[in-house]
Amino acid sequence: MSARFVTGRDAREEDPSERASSRNSWNTIKPSPKRGRPYATSLTFAFALTAIMTALVLVAVLAIVWEGQFMAYTRSNMQSIADSTAEAISAAYAEDGRLDADAASAASSASALSSDIVVQVSSADGDVLYDDTWTVSGATSAGRLDGSRTPAAVPSSQDAVVSAAITAPDGEVVGTVRLWALGSDALLTRADSTFRTNSYGAIATAAAIAAVIACVIGYFVSRSIARPIQRITSTAKQIRNGDLTARSGVTGSDEVGQLGETFDDMAGTIERDLKLEHRLTGDVAHELRTPLMAMQATIEAMQDGVLPADDEHFETVAAEVRRLSRLIDAMLRLSRLENGSTAIKVERTDLVYLVKSLVSAQHQLFHERGLHLRFVDETPHHELYADVDPDMLREAIVNLMSNAMRYTNADGWVKVSLRQDRSDALISVQDTGIGIAKEDIPQTFSRFWRSDVSRERVSGGLGVGLAITKEIVDRHNGTILVESELGKGTTFTLRIPLRCPRKAQDK
Repeated sequence: MSARFVTGRDAREEDPSERASSRNSWNTIKPSPKRGRPYATSLTFAFALTAIMTALVLVAVLAIVWEGQFMAYTRSNMQSIADSTAEAISAAYAEDGRLDADAASAASSASALSSDIVVQVSSADGDVLYDDTWTVSGATSAGRLDGSRTPAAVPSSQDAVVSAAITAPDGEVVGTVRLWALGSDALLTRADSTFRTNSYGAIATAAAIAAVIACVIGYFVSRSIARPIQRITSTAKQIRNGDLTARSGVTGSDEVGQLGETFDDMAGTIERDLKLEHRLTGDVAHELRTPLMAMQATIEAMQDGVLPADDEHFETVAAEVRRLSRLIDAMLRLSRLENGSTAIKVERTDLVYLVKSLVSAQHQLFHERGLHLRFVDETPHHELYADVDPDMLREAIVNLMSNAMRYTNADGWVKVSLRQDRSDALISVQDTGIGIAKEDIPQTFSRFWRSDVSRERVSGGLGVGLAITKEIVDRHNGTILVESELGKGTTFTLRIPLRCPRKAQDK
């Protein structure tokens, strides 16, 4: 089964303030850290506070808007009663031609509407002809004026009383009907006051019920949110304390689920990187010790007289020194590329000519190894210009070709091809070599890494060529695609943008 793997530079720009800062710190987690208010409790309080604030806003709106509307409504009702009473008395005046207690008795119908309403009829001269408080206190029938009865005092506030004029047929005002609520500075009867009080009580009850429901909902919602966050926090502590296999197991399509999946993926990457770091330490020690041990053994043998101090044995020592020098140079080269200290010199370059000349230069070397090397130009016009650093790109392609030559058996094929895909150039190096296992492909570009199969081959290289290639491609804002199948071969494809961004040229 073949496998694919793509690697490339992250397009995000580094924050300059982070580059400039050199202050760093790290500390272990305390066994019993100080605990603040749990997130679930805070969220529950937030739900309850929201419900209470909503109720308070509703009360405020009612106090400002609804209260005024209610007072206007009650005043309008009172005014309607006063108007209808005045019309009835005006009709009686038109029949009898005079305004007396008998005519004013038409106000009794208004008095019958509510015991809380005071109805008073007075003449144009100010004489009180009818006052239903007399009836309430036991006056003569129909409220006829009795000298022993004192009319009720009219409220001094204009907002507490309504009035309507009693008119003669010719429009002359002959009297006045006044209405007000008994025992109230406003035009509110006991029924109206009870209704208003009950309305505010109902709102307060609804607010209390809403707060309780919000607390219950907030509790369950906060628990459902806080539980995965607590699992992620617990997993983070386990990882920081050394358990790199810990995972939160939080999944889902929402933000918390995506956070859990991303966290677990990050934990897996950290575990893999630390394992690679440990493996790298052993690999570096092995790569350096092998030539050193060979030189030490040869020199000690010549010192002890076991081997003659001739040119042959000096050449053996010199070869190992050159190997060490190449290894150190490669490591320094990789380090400079990773640190960005090696400037990229972008030129408008014909990639067809560049790749074709490389294949021609390497053809004899491949032929000596018993391998077949060929170049395939798949560009439509046999030329393809791109903004690249030609020296860096040559080094990247040579590394891929050397890797193919090293792990391809005699009489095998290595094909280098070039084609255009929209705004990118694709340079592929395909071989019929030993291939790479699927699980090993993600580590292909790690320094000093070689698969278990290649480790058994004496032709293994320094182990940093592919790492250098990856850094070169990253500097060009490109990607590398790896396709491989054990026993059948591997294909490395460099995808290089034809236009290099200005920010890449300035690095």
